[in-house]
Amino acid sequence: MPQDLPPIGGYGPVQYKRNLPVRGFRPSIMLLGVAGIMTFGFWKLGKGIREQNELAREKMWSRIHLIPLLTAEEDRDLVRRHLADQAREKQLLGRETSPYNSDRFVRPTFAVTPNQKSS
Repeated sequence: MPQDLPPIGGYGPVQYKRNLPVRGFRPSIMLLGVAGIMTFGFWKLGKGIREQNELAREKMWSRIHLIPLLTAEEDRDLVRRHLADQAREKQLLGRETSPYNSDRFVRPTFAVTPNQKSS
């Protein structure tokens, strides 16, 4: 009986490693992708913050430039109220009176209150 021998040229190599297909990108590519996305996000965030600061500065300066106009309007309203009070006082009392000891104009202090009490 003939002896069982290996084939000519020997047996093929034994596969002892797992041969799984690669799924997805390499970690270095993933890291570069995430870093790129984060860089873009921070760049857009910085642009947005600068834009908000510029809008706030513009709003502040527009209010600063409107102050003289609003002050003049308030002064005109106060003079109109003062002259109306003097005319009403003269109509009621028959003469002009003053609660002050001088003729110097004193800016009145008054508080605007609602007509009806809200509860």
